[in-house]
Amino acid sequence: MSETISYESLLARIQARDEHSHDVLDPATGDLVGRAPVQDLDALERAIERARAAQPGWAALTDQARRDHLHRAADAVERWAEPLAELLSREQGKPLDGLNARFEVGGCVAWLRAAAETPLPTEVLVDDGATYAEMQYRPIGVVGAITPWNWPMMIAIWQIAPSLRMGNTVVAKPAQSTDLSGLAIAAVLNTTLPADVLTVVTGPGRSIGQALSSHPSIGKIMFTGSTEVGRQIIEASADNITRLTLELGGNDAGIVLPDVDPAAIAEGLFWGAFINTGQTCAALKRLYVHDSVYDAVVENLIAFAASVPMGIGLQEGNLLGPLQNRKQYETVVALVAAAKESGAQIVLGGDPDDAAVGHFYPTTLVTDIDPHNALVVEEQFGPALPIIRYSEVEEAIRLANELDFGLGASVWSSDRAKAQQIAGRLEAGTVWLNSHGGLHPMVPFGGAKQSGYGREFGVEGLKAVSEAQVIVG
Repeated sequence: MSETISYESLLARIQARDEHSHDVLDPATGDLVGRAPVQDLDALERAIERARAAQPGWAALTDQARRDHLHRAADAVERWAEPLAELLSREQGKPLDGLNARFEVGGCVAWLRAAAETPLPTEVLVDDGATYAEMQYRPIGVVGAITPWNWPMMIAIWQIAPSLRMGNTVVAKPAQSTDLSGLAIAAVLNTTLPADVLTVVTGPGRSIGQALSSHPSIGKIMFTGSTEVGRQIIEASADNITRLTLELGGNDAGIVLPDVDPAAIAEGLFWGAFINTGQTCAALKRLYVHDSVYDAVVENLIAFAASVPMGIGLQEGNLLGPLQNRKQYETVVALVAAAKESGAQIVLGGDPDDAAVGHFYPTTLVTDIDPHNALVVEEQFGPALPIIRYSEVEEAIRLANELDFGLGASVWSSDRAKAQQIAGRLEAGTVWLNSHGGLHPMVPFGGAKQSGYGREFGVEGLKAVSEAQVIVG
């Protein structure tokens, strides 16, 4: 019998059917999306045991066999793409259109196929007639994948796909506010994967996440989320010397040089800051603009931002959605209000309707703001961009580098050589030129300073979920 592919059939695969569950509400409408299971530590223990038992057989497959499995999993995601996007829009809030739900599901396919196709041959280190040494990469064992709520499907694939390719099994823990999205993408993958190669455990992060991070049978933890929780994972995993890849908080700076065309860069600046309604770790979160072009850059940003529709994600045409949860909404409200009270100018937005249904915060641009205002130095993770005026580029570089975060940064200039020179002085894992936040499955990505350590994607991403073994003789 052929499978029925629909939103309803997808939800039926993953919804909880007993009292051990919690309501999932649409952040745009407040409507009930479904009920997500709430599991306990016993469920986690059983999942880890199943993953341990399945791992030797999975690792014993040839590399080509595992690559074929990933391609079949990508085929399955393509078949289920529209139901996945609909669930993602309902639970996370992001619209179907634009760089949002359908885009995220497409990214899942792209990263699955990239993980399958990235070559990782044995490396010959020395072959001089007297000594022969080679390095190969072996699986670690069981990988714990802890994912956030902002890109709950795609970031899960970033962790799951390379781990499986290298012969590991995976126990995944989604963020509790997007449990259904995490369960759904895994359910689709598991229509093609062998049993217990990928399992998902849902429940409170403070108990399930802590236990997963501290479990002696977990050989590697991959985590994307806040720096605060990253520290907790480091502490929890320390006794077991668990390998870690941590992509933590970001407060990305962008520097606009005086030689730009303000109209030409407005769209790129906007989407660098407001993709996923600003709920992206590597989004542009503080923009430093030279005094000579400051007013023109602001004017063009206002014009473009005012043209981008915000609304319910399932309504075609909307490109921005609500904040995913009330806590994040209240964070943005407080930071913008404090900036306004300090004398900063709100030139667009900043006037949410607290009585409205949904966690909608309007697209907001804040100018003439002190460079050490809380909206600048704290990660707002929402649709509010502070724009800081500077006179000397050395000042902008100093301000960009003085925070503890270093995930990404960008330089905007018509002079590529000058932009590259400045980029080399910025303390960030990735620096983009005349764009911000774009990722490629073959380009390593990760943070500097308190934005984490380890790299994902491409060859470096495969190495990060494996053990290097040198053979000499």
